[in-house]
Amino acid sequence: MLVQLAIRDIVLIDKLELNFRDGLSVLTGETGAGKSILLDAFTLALGGRGDGRLVRHGEAQGQVTAVFDVAPDHPARAVAAAADLDTEGDLVLRRVQVADGRTRAFVNDQPVGVQVLRAIGAALVEIHGQHDDRALADPTTHRAILDAFGNLQAAQGAVAEAARRVRQARSALAEHRARVEAARKEADFLRHAVEELGALDPKPGEEADLAERRTGMQQGEKVARELNEALDAVGGQGSPAAHLSAALRKLERRAAQAPSLVEPCVTALDAALVALDEARTALEDALQAAEFDPRELERVEERLFSLRAAARKYDVAADDLAALRERYAADVAAIDAGEETLARLERDLAAAEEAYLAKARTLSEGRRKAALKLDKAVQAELPPLKLERARFITEIATDADSRDPAGLDRVEFWAQTNPGTRPGPMMKVASGGELSRFMLALKVVLADKGSAPTLIFDEIDTGVGGAVADAIGARLARLAERVQVVAVTHAPQVAARAATHFLIAKEAVKGSDRVATRVRLLAAAPRREEIARMLAGATVTEEARAAAARLLQAAEA
Repeated sequence: MLVQLAIRDIVLIDKLELNFRDGLSVLTGETGAGKSILLDAFTLALGGRGDGRLVRHGEAQGQVTAVFDVAPDHPARAVAAAADLDTEGDLVLRRVQVADGRTRAFVNDQPVGVQVLRAIGAALVEIHGQHDDRALADPTTHRAILDAFGNLQAAQGAVAEAARRVRQARSALAEHRARVEAARKEADFLRHAVEELGALDPKPGEEADLAERRTGMQQGEKVARELNEALDAVGGQGSPAAHLSAALRKLERRAAQAPSLVEPCVTALDAALVALDEARTALEDALQAAEFDPRELERVEERLFSLRAAARKYDVAADDLAALRERYAADVAAIDAGEETLARLERDLAAAEEAYLAKARTLSEGRRKAALKLDKAVQAELPPLKLERARFITEIATDADSRDPAGLDRVEFWAQTNPGTRPGPMMKVASGGELSRFMLALKVVLADKGSAPTLIFDEIDTGVGGAVADAIGARLARLAERVQVVAVTHAPQVAARAATHFLIAKEAVKGSDRVATRVRLLAAAPRREEIARMLAGATVTEEARAAAARLLQAAEA
């Protein structure tokens, strides 16, 4: 429910703060006092269209803040949560209107887009007036309203799920048909490709492995040549080992003659021969390790070239050849088994459509039964509202070819305002006053069927008086037992039934030549005086005060 409304610097309002309670609240005041300004400001906080002209003259900006206390599971909190907003505590909607036309929106002091603000506001408040084009007057909402009245949400959910399965089955069938048709056009190519790629049997990662092996073999071949040259230098014909051995033997024979001279040289030459022998052994071992089969290199290169040729032919990376083979094989299989699969998918679609129609027809039957009850309930509310000659009609048009998630039916609320006239959509055939009273009758019937927690009625009693105004007041009071109701009214009969009464007036601002709109909560005596004014006009008489007292007593009875 609406807890508080604070307005700053909007048109004639400089500073205003209203605290609301549950039940029926009314706002009264003379024409031009600022009731429309108050509603315009409230609408701005709910995400309504901004206008720089709303800012009070001489101010840079104005703002409106609306505070709501709603249940933790209320849909408005779900909308806020979906927008990643903190929803702890009250929901505080704030709109800043800048004089240049720009606006800023906030929910719980977090900046939001106007669309989010409007969605949250729509879940919190419904505004009804003579020229209202939202809420129940919008035909797009009538089907959901009828489903809520008839407790058909579960049946509608089942239809929505059946519709999803129909779409899913239809999509699967269309996709398979397109695939088979495309595959048929390339059948010969596909079969050849599957055969060729099957013979090649490519593996993911194989190209890189083969390229690495080939590079290793090629490098090994070059190293082997260098090793052979080194081996020839150490142990071949060009080796110095023979000369060194001969020189060593000669020196060994002279060792006894000059040992101090010869023995160091003999030792050095012997070490050189040992080193040459070790080098030869190392080179021979390295050559043996580097040895490879040239035919293996040839096989690796042939395989690598085959993979790369296939990749170029099919215009894919070599690593994707295996996946391509699987896809082509699946396409061939689709061709071979296409008719059987198509027949199965067609049966699936037919079964899904049959299930949808069964559930949709059950929902349609439920809607028609609910429509009769709704018409009867609304009709019972019309005579006291001076619509005793009018008829309320829930018009249901069924399209058997529809596969809409909401069912086969188009629902719209119609009215016949007088006997002998042609019924038609309520928004088109009802006058402003009639439309307001139709809306009130509907809301009384639908109050516990998903209504917003706060309902605003803007002068729906215009053009009526006496018993009709009293009937409107009685229904607003009944409605306020289940939801919070705020009514802007000129009817004393309506004002007398309120639990909370606000008086709107224009007052001169002290020390200034301007006026400002003020709103004050009326206690018992001032309230009786205001209702007397509403009864008598400019001059309040004792008779009017007595009549006001009787109205208040009757409302409390």
